[in-house]
Amino acid sequence: MEMQLHQLRYFVAVAEVRHFTQAADLVGITQPSLSKQIHALETDLGAPLFERVRGNITLTAAGEVLLPLAKRILADVETATREVQELVGLRRGRVRLGATPSLATSLAPPVLRRFRDAHPTVDLRVEEGGSQDLVRDLLRGDLDLALIIEPSAGTDPGLRADPILRESLVVASVDPLPGARDGELRITDLRDQPLVMFREGYDLRDATLQACREAGFEPTLSVDGGEMDAVLSFVEAGLGVALVPGIVVARRAGIRVTRLAPPGVRRTIAVARRRDVVPTHAGRELRRILLEYVHDATATDQLPAGVEPL
Repeated sequence: MEMQLHQLRYFVAVAEVRHFTQAADLVGITQPSLSKQIHALETDLGAPLFERVRGNITLTAAGEVLLPLAKRILADVETATREVQELVGLRRGRVRLGATPSLATSLAPPVLRRFRDAHPTVDLRVEEGGSQDLVRDLLRGDLDLALIIEPSAGTDPGLRADPILRESLVVASVDPLPGARDGELRITDLRDQPLVMFREGYDLRDATLQACREAGFEPTLSVDGGEMDAVLSFVEAGLGVALVPGIVVARRAGIRVTRLAPPGVRRTIAVARRRDVVPTHAGRELRRILLEYVHDATATDQLPAGVEPL
């Protein structure tokens, strides 16, 4: 058997897009060449990998078995290549960090400053998005590490997620809210308040809807589908209130912050990476500096507002 790496790449491309022509465009070869290589791979393995019925492409049982193994092999080869090249100085190291909007503006900057001071030649790339989007990008191999919010149902089994901090949400509004006592609101006090809601893919959306439903009501939405900056701008415009991390409204003078009465709504912050990929040297170093910063900030009481160590 002479299975080759490029054949595995072509196989994974077809498996992901379920279309031979689109897969060929994705990997930069012609469709006949891709089909020939897939056929050669199937011949070497002694089993078909795809079912082709009425234009629909599905994986056979053999294809289902091969897909996770092929992804792991390709990921390990990419990691090994980067590690060796970093070691011998053929190119600078690279690390790709994902973070939710609140963490990208609070936790990430001091961590990246420490990393940059220690490793000035490493290529740093940052992706901001909701936790669901970041998990998808991690699983695709588009990120090395991500600061995510752990979902209540648990993190995808393909990831290793280590909890590091807990973050409390607050109610953002323009005017004082009815029902507030000693500067605090209960979730049930939001029953008659119009809410500005985050778009699909933001864990804040899920956290808000879950908190309201557990309190026994379905929230009334005044605006649905914003990103973080848009949601805060809608609140500033008086369109409604929103549940947000306290850190993101600390510098917005036009927004009033009201705490939630215990138990409130709290989220667990975790640093996540793919479980089946060996981290690069740069990725390991960024994670080490992140944990070091959390330890030092906890010891000196310099964590962002509303964030506490685990």
